[in-house]
Amino acid sequence: MVQFVSKQEAIQALKLSGTTLRRYRVQGVLIEGIHWVRVNSRCIRYNLELIQDWLHNRHDPIAHQRAIHIYQSSLLSNQKKPSQRVSSKRT
Repeated sequence: MVQFVSKQEAIQALKLSGTTLRRYRVQGVLIEGIHWVRVNSRCIRYNLELIQDWLHNRHDPIAHQRAIHIYQSSLLSNQKKPSQRVSSKRT
């Protein structure tokens, strides 16, 4: 289950400073919509699982890309919709 957390929770769990998280965001190291989301102009939530994966696989971008792909595949918006069969009514 994907867990998006506040800045304070991310700081504690990841053992990073708020400045470092912000720098990673601003420099594009952490990707908006993948590693973090903007809830409104003052509220940002971090994808704890993917950031932990990035920290672990920082020197292996292919491994991290696999984690991103798995995350994106798990999103409801990317789930295959059941095909609707057209039923033919006979009169």
